[in-house]
Amino acid sequence: MSEGTQHVAPWEVEGAAPPFAKEKVKAAAHQIFERIVSGDYSFGSRLSAERNLAEQFGITRTALRQAVEFLETYGVVVRRPNGGTYVVYKAAPPPAGTATKPIEFLDLQSIVETASPFEMSIVCSLLEPEMVRLATLYMSVRDLNDLRTLLAEIEAIVADAMKFALLEKKFLMAIAEGTHNRLLVTMYRIVGEVRCQPHWLATRVQSLSPQRISESQKRLRSLFEALESRDIESAAEFMKLIIANNQEDLMYAP
Repeated sequence: MSEGTQHVAPWEVEGAAPPFAKEKVKAAAHQIFERIVSGDYSFGSRLSAERNLAEQFGITRTALRQAVEFLETYGVVVRRPNGGTYVVYKAAPPPAGTATKPIEFLDLQSIVETASPFEMSIVCSLLEPEMVRLATLYMSVRDLNDLRTLLAEIEAIVADAMKFALLEKKFLMAIAEGTHNRLLVTMYRIVGEVRCQPHWLATRVQSLSPQRISESQKRLRSLFEALESRDIESAAEFMKLIIANNQEDLMYAP
């Protein structure tokens, strides 16, 4: 961590209401957080074994496990069943005015407005299955809770095709953001912008009969459950099924 750079722990920001935890648990969580922001544990790296960390901090493995659970609540780490604990925390981007200039020759608006169904089909087939694989690994408990809330909104829809189309886009964008990969998120936002174009949105809405909405809700539910259970291959397969059905809807839309 460079001199002068300060990282405030997520549970210490103004307005945060952290869950109850013993002081030694919070202290251990803070020590792990400091190692993450200092670069000892980089994004995507695996934490040392619980036994080793517990010995280093002079606490029991139970207390160490509680500290890891505390960090997971704040999206700092994510635990994989029988696979260890991995860092998913990234520091906030630099303040406005310090970033490098955007690529001026890339006319995103023109790309968004003129993207063809074939181009979208290729991009989604390449990007979305890998996106959900990463999300399965790196979505935090908070990410999954937010996604669950979105899914509940989607599942409450019976016949409102426009609302479904917009929430479906939001649901998939939340999965992209759950990868915590800023480059991928930026790329996927372009896909989302294409889907918001009037002709794309109108075509999607026309294809969404109440029956098709119900079928799509079931596929999104299956995708969510695979993400929640950290089942990488099932999540990718459900995403491929969603892509195939969306492509079919686009092809045969009235």
